[in-house]
Amino acid sequence: MAIKIFVDQGHNPTGYHNTGARGNGLVEENITYQVGLYLAYLLENDPRFEVRLSRPIPTTVLGYNNTTSLAERVQMANSWPADYFISIHANANENPNINGAEMYIYQYGTQANWLAQNILNAITYYTDLRDNGIRENRSLYVLRRTSMPAVLVEMGYLTNYHDAQIIRDEQWRIAFSIYVGILNYFGLEPV
Repeated sequence: MAIKIFVDQGHNPTGYHNTGARGNGLVEENITYQVGLYLAYLLENDPRFEVRLSRPIPTTVLGYNNTTSLAERVQMANSWPADYFISIHANANENPNINGAEMYIYQYGTQANWLAQNILNAITYYTDLRDNGIRENRSLYVLRRTSMPAVLVEMGYLTNYHDAQIIRDEQWRIAFSIYVGILNYFGLEPV
């Protein structure tokens, strides 16, 4: 039986509410859409997984404000039902020197924690993104309301020039890193 992974590409298309962070000419929703698409491709081509995307096409709009957008993503994953939920994001900070990849989970010492660690290890192994660690955040809706282990990937800071170059140029490598992190979590070899 295939492992069901729900890939949530954070934010909505440009022109709608909630397009996410911006920096160095990049918009978060474009990056998260493409990285999610690459990750879905990798998972679809591995018979051990079944995958669904929150935004299967670039014009998919979820909800009519931030709250309903998050609720719709969670409802899609819960009603499938997915076995794991992976939300993809890019970060921003007023300080352009802040950089690195980090993971958010609802609670330490859980399956989500181990999944997050494997994904973060792979991201920092396959890219030049700094390891900012795993952070517990019980207020994030997609972590709090999903009924399966859920992780939120912050793949780097769009407002940091170094990270922005990687996020712009290495989207396939970032998606591959997430895929390898998933495989490592399950103790699986690539197909």
